[in-house]
Amino acid sequence: MKILMAASEAVPFAKTGGLADAVSALSLALSNLGHEVKIVLPRYYSISREKLQLLEGPLGVPMGRGEEWCAVYTAVLPGGTKKNPVNVYFIDHENFFGRDGIYGVPWEPDYLDNPRRFGFFSRSVFQLCRKIDWYPDILHAHDWPAAMVPVFLKFAERSGNFEKTASVLTVHNLGYQGIYGKDNYDYLNLWWDTFYNAGFEDGNMMNFLKAGLYSADKLNTVSPNYAQETRTQAHGFRLDGVLRYRSADYCGILNGIDDKVWNPKTDTLIPQTYSVQDISGKAKAKEVLQQTFNLPGNPDIPVIGMVTRLTEQKGVGELFGPTYGSAWSICRDLNLQFVLLGSGDPWCEQEIRSLSSRLSNFKGRIGYSEELSHLIEAGSDFFLMPSRYEPCGLNQMYSLAYGTLPIVRNTGGLTDTVENYNQDTGSGTGFIFDDLTPLAIYNTLGWAVWAYYNRRDHIEAMRIRAMKQNFSWKKSAQKYIDLYAGALNLIRGT
Repeated sequence: MKILMAASEAVPFAKTGGLADAVSALSLALSNLGHEVKIVLPRYYSISREKLQLLEGPLGVPMGRGEEWCAVYTAVLPGGTKKNPVNVYFIDHENFFGRDGIYGVPWEPDYLDNPRRFGFFSRSVFQLCRKIDWYPDILHAHDWPAAMVPVFLKFAERSGNFEKTASVLTVHNLGYQGIYGKDNYDYLNLWWDTFYNAGFEDGNMMNFLKAGLYSADKLNTVSPNYAQETRTQAHGFRLDGVLRYRSADYCGILNGIDDKVWNPKTDTLIPQTYSVQDISGKAKAKEVLQQTFNLPGNPDIPVIGMVTRLTEQKGVGELFGPTYGSAWSICRDLNLQFVLLGSGDPWCEQEIRSLSSRLSNFKGRIGYSEELSHLIEAGSDFFLMPSRYEPCGLNQMYSLAYGTLPIVRNTGGLTDTVENYNQDTGSGTGFIFDDLTPLAIYNTLGWAVWAYYNRRDHIEAMRIRAMKQNFSWKKSAQKYIDLYAGALNLIRGT
C-alpha cells in the first residue's frame, strides 16, 4: 500500500507536541510492515536546508486567482531501514514558513495568515505527487493544519491519478480546529457551494477541521475512549454532532510509544538500565533523581513525578491554583516527595517557583529537558496526570514501561491504558479518579501513598504488571492498515 502522511509536524524535524512523535513513529511502523510511506511537511525556518536535498525545478500550486511557487526538499526519516526508507518532503515557501514558530510565536500565538499557510500546504500535497510521479492509495492527514487535504481530494482533485485515492483524517486533539474568517476562503481556490457542501461554515467563520471531518473517507482519533468522549457535548468542542453523524466512519486507535527511546532496558539517559527480570536500576534512578532535585536521599519515601505542559487541559488549576489548588496540602499532609518539570501559563510557572521555595518536599523546574524527563519517569514511584481531557497521552505509557505507577483522571486514553488498583486483590497498574477537583487529586494521591506504605507487596506486583504492558506501534499500525482498507473499499467499491 502507498501511504502519504500530510502533517505540520514530525520528529526530528519539527515538534510542538505528541503529534510530531505519532506521525514519525506510525510512518516507521507501517514501513516496517512492508508499506511504502512518505511524509510531507512545511519547511520551517528551524529546518536547515543544508541537511536536505533540493528537488530540481519549482513547484506551482493553484491558489487564489493564480499560483504560489515554492521549492521542494527531501530527506530520509531517521530510524527506518535501507531496504524500505521513509522519505520526507519539505514544501519550501519562504513567505509562509520562513519564520520562527510553527503556528505562531509568543507575541502572536496564532499567525493571522495560518489559513493561507496551511491551505496552501494542503493543496501543495497534490502537486508534489505529480512532481515526483507517485500517487498514493491513502492520503493520511493529521489534525486541522492538514485537514484541507481530504477536502481538496473530494471536491477538487479526485480524478485522473487520484481517482482511486482514499483519505483518512486523524484528530489528535479536537480542541484545536483552525477557525478563521470567511475572507480567507477565496484563497483556497474552491467554489463557494463547496463552502457549504464541505461543512466549512461555523457561525460567521470557517472551520478547517470541521470541513475535514465532513470530507474525509475515514476518521479516527488517538484512543478508543476519546472517540467515545468526543461524540458527547462535554468533550466534543461543538463538533460532537458532526462526529455522531460520521459515527460509522469514526473510530479510536491508541497511539503507541517508541520503545527504542522509552525503554528502561536500553535507555542511555538514566543512571542504570533495568528490566522486569532485574528492577534494581530503578532504585538507582530514584537516588539520582532525589540528588538532582536537591531532595533528601531517602529510598523509603514515595516520589511523585510530573512532566507536563502547565495549561488548563492538564488540570494544573486544580493542582496548583493559588488558594484553592491541592498541591500545598498534598505536600504538607502526606509523607512524600514531589518533583515537576514543565512550562506553560505564566501564573502557573510562578506558583511552581513559589511552592519550590516554600516547601521542602516539592521541587519544580521550569522548561523541558529530555534527560530530566527520562530520569523522572525512571526514578519516580508514581506519575501524576490530572488531565481535564487527554486524547491519548504518552507519559502514562512511558511510566508503565518504567514501572512507575500512573495516578490519572478517568478520561481519554488514560482510561484505555491504566487499570485501577484494587486494594483487596492487589490488581491494577495505577490509580484512577473521576472528578477533576482539588479534593479528588488529594484523596487519590493519599490512596496511592497509603498503598505504598501499607501494601508494598501490591505496589511491587503492580510495577511488574505495568512493565509487561505492550504499547508498541506495531499493534497500532496494524489497526491503521485495517482503517485504510476500509477507506479504499468505500472509494473503489470492493
